[in-house]
Amino acid sequence: AKDFISFAVDGAYRMQQMINDLLVFSRVETRGKELVVTESELALNNARENLVLNMAEANAQISYDPLPLVRADPTQLTMLFQHLLGNAIKFRGEEEPRVHISTRRDGNFHEFCVQDNGMGLDVQYAERVFAIFQKLHNREQYGGTGIGLAVCKRIIARHGGRIWVQSSP
Repeated sequence: AKDFISFAVDGAYRMQQMINDLLVFSRVETRGKELVVTESELALNNARENLVLNMAEANAQISYDPLPLVRADPTQLTMLFQHLLGNAIKFRGEEEPRVHISTRRDGNFHEFCVQDNGMGLDVQYAERVFAIFQKLHNREQYGGTGIGLAVCKRIIARHGGRIWVQSSP
C-alpha cells in the first residue's frame, strides 16, 4: 500500500510540475510585458542569483563578455538566461560546468552565444530539444518536465529572434 501511495503522490507531484510549467509557457505571450531598453547583463546577473545554489553545488563557473542593451521584456530575458544556464549546469559532463556568454551584432539584432562544456547532444535531436515536453533522458537521470527550452524558444520568438543549437555528444 505504501508503494502505491508513494507512486500516486509522485505522479501527482509530476502533474503539478507540468501544469505549472504549462502556465509559464502560456504566459510568455499572454503576460509578457512591453519590450523596453534592457541591460542584458543585469538580466544575466539576476538569473545567476536565482541559480546560486545550483551553481555552488556543481561548482559552475559562468563568464561573459560585455553584454549589450537590448529591447526586451526584462523578466523574460532573465527567465531565458536562467533556463539556459540551468540546462548547462544540469546536463554537465564529467568536468565542472563552464559556461561562457558572448554576443555579436548582426544588423539590427544581437546574436547571443551560450557555450558550455556539457555532455552535448547528437545533431539529430537539435530541433526536438525545443519542443514542449520533449526530453532526451528519462526522469530518473534528470528531473524536470522538458519544457525549459520550449519556453526559451517562445521567449525568443516573442522578441523577434530565433534559437538553435550546435553540438555534438
